[in-house]
Amino acid sequence: MASAKQKTNKLKIVSRALLVIIGGIITAYGLESVLIPNRVSDGGVTGLSIVGSQLFGLPLGLLIALLNIPFVYLGYKQIGKSFAIYSVIGIATLAVSTSLMHHIPTIIQGDTLLVTVVGGIIIGFGMGLALRNGGALDGIDMLAVLLSRKSPFGTSDLILFLNMFVFIVVSTVFGLQGAFLSAIAYFIASKVIPIVEEGLSGLKSFKIITTEPELMVETIRDRLGRGATYSLALGGYSNEQFKEITCIINRLEESKMKEIIQEIDPRAFVAIYDVTEVKGGNFKKHDIH
Repeated sequence: MASAKQKTNKLKIVSRALLVIIGGIITAYGLESVLIPNRVSDGGVTGLSIVGSQLFGLPLGLLIALLNIPFVYLGYKQIGKSFAIYSVIGIATLAVSTSLMHHIPTIIQGDTLLVTVVGGIIIGFGMGLALRNGGALDGIDMLAVLLSRKSPFGTSDLILFLNMFVFIVVSTVFGLQGAFLSAIAYFIASKVIPIVEEGLSGLKSFKIITTEPELMVETIRDRLGRGATYSLALGGYSNEQFKEITCIINRLEESKMKEIIQEIDPRAFVAIYDVTEVKGGNFKKHDIH
């Protein structure tokens, strides 16, 4: 039984890593076959890497890998080891793929509206696929999550602010029109990502009814660094009393939270809600290392 479970876990890890790799390849294809040949950039660390590549003549893949190193470390400290590993796999794939695809044919030329729409959809699909499987292809989301804990602004607001800075930098290389087109492509990508990575939002609230409430809360605290609260719930049919767990996490932690629940109690009742904003209380993340 144990060996069968281990085999299943290994298969799950390999399949998730493979899907993160595919996400990286798709994103690289969108960059090299649509956006970059038309002097349109992406947002985040990838956008800064594209600018650096154009300015200094350095390989885009090298810059993507180097500039993401501090953000991967940040993801390791704030989200966990598995997230960091999947992100390294995804970012490395993106970096290598942009180098290999550098001279592939451009599939759209000149039509600015089509470039931003198609480029944004392809990149959004690739990034969403990676996020859905526990990894990230760009470090700016990780930085926004960290800054949101220490500022009055939400994660989505900070992502928008950080990317405004990126597009200002982009305008120095691709011009004002290129910066506007890059912003449109990024906006389209940001709308595609939630479709691919189901229910992706700034924050998520998990309500869990399980036969192992104490172990569940302890594991969430140890592995995610998140606190949780209990509410007493009464079954409408059985009149049995339960401890209902409520825990709020950020969007990058959702995949790991589901893993924890599945591991401890596969039969647990789980309800997941989008949370627009959290104010007051003690919503903070503890160090998990």
